[in-house]
Amino acid sequence: QVQVVESGGGLVQAGDSLTLSCAVSGRSINLLAMGWFRRAPGKEREFVAGCSGSGIFTEYGESVKGRFTISRENAKNTAALEMNSLKPEDTAVYYCALARTKFGVTTSAGDFDAWGQGTQVTVSS
Repeated sequence: QVQVVESGGGLVQAGDSLTLSCAVSGRSINLLAMGWFRRAPGKEREFVAGCSGSGIFTEYGESVKGRFTISRENAKNTAALEMNSLKPEDTAVYYCALARTKFGVTTSAGDFDAWGQGTQVTVSS
């Protein structure tokens, strides 16, 4: 059984940085796309960042481009999301996801079949 566990969330002030971690067990992440999504209160789930199975190709949501960086360590079966210059509108539950079979970077939630429980990020103004 695949398990995805996020950590690193918390309460920060606007302008601060935070790095989320994602640990996967039960399936090798090697050659599989990974992604980060978020859901803010009262809003739909939003794509945040994604990377290809190799980690070479990445894609970001418009609202986080230039501020967030996704990375992965296939040997450790982990991924991370570095978040800089945080804004109050970044407040949300952040989810890490592992693709079912897709290697290339994808923004589609349907391509991911293993999801974590989420970690709360709250940015105060």
